[in-house]
Amino acid sequence: MHTDVQRYYGSIINKTEDLQTDVCTTAGAPAAHLRIALSAVHPEVRERYYGCGTVFPHELRGRRVLDLGCGTGRDCFVLAQLVGANGHVAGVDMTEEQLAVGERYLPWHMERFGYAAPNVEFHKGYIERLDELNFAAGSFDVIVSNCVINLALDKAAVLNAAQRLLANGGELYFSDIYADRRVPRALASDPVLYGECLGGALYWHDFLTLGKRAGFLDPRLIDDHPVGLRNDAIAARVAPIQFYSATYRLFKLAELEPACEDYGQAVAYLGTIPETPAVFQLDRHHRFERGKLIPVCGNTWRMLFDTRFRPHFSFHGDWDTHYGIFAGCGTDLPFATSSSTSAPASCC
Repeated sequence: MHTDVQRYYGSIINKTEDLQTDVCTTAGAPAAHLRIALSAVHPEVRERYYGCGTVFPHELRGRRVLDLGCGTGRDCFVLAQLVGANGHVAGVDMTEEQLAVGERYLPWHMERFGYAAPNVEFHKGYIERLDELNFAAGSFDVIVSNCVINLALDKAAVLNAAQRLLANGGELYFSDIYADRRVPRALASDPVLYGECLGGALYWHDFLTLGKRAGFLDPRLIDDHPVGLRNDAIAARVAPIQFYSATYRLFKLAELEPACEDYGQAVAYLGTIPETPAVFQLDRHHRFERGKLIPVCGNTWRMLFDTRFRPHFSFHGDWDTHYGIFAGCGTDLPFATSSSTSAPASCC
């Protein structure tokens, strides 16, 4: 399957329009600061984009970022602008043809950004075998991936490696394709369906299980939407499975609890993140308006206090008294667009 995927993205798919479905495309318009950053990326790099989401979390200035499945480097070159000249971006991909495009335009981008030295580097390798690339443990603040983990044959290995490579308080922030049930083996082994990000899509509950086993105890859903297939023959083959594009953030925090526990804590956003001064959105169910004191569970507190977001919040309360499960904690399906009744992917 590795060989099939390399062939699919190396020689069969040469630009976004060559895809047979709309699965590996991003819906919705990016924020204004991202539109500016995207406009600074070379057109040839942009037209060979196969992502399904937006993988640019806030507060990246000066950070170390790893892009899993970077392709031609579109997201790497956006991230290069967000981390600044003092930050660093590493991209990993297994397809030589795509990496060659990124390498060819690396000097072009650095000159355009006005950087004296490159802050991007590309590595050929498999994202489920990151140990072969000799990255040091804890060497990245943020790891991103855009519609690629579904292509990995060993997804648990990817999540385990991300946990090892992240610094304490770091996060895995990624978009991918999920299914509302397990994909049958006959479909999962089809090269075209696999290359179109359908055959390797994880059942959402299996993903949550793998994430928690890897040490990401409280995965947070940021957004999701159903994907369009645009191809009647493929749609008929995979029916009645429903596929979703979803973006998650998973923090490396040792003291997260399995459930949302209430310690009587609250936080207020200071409005100091330049790209989002009025509102900070942690996940789909945690929206912090500037200056408004909002009760949070212990896990949410840690996701703000023990990470790079700490300077941007005021914190109220402590850990002295436990009040039980945070009110409203639920266990329904994570996807709002599911045919079933849905509720928070996180609980508070």
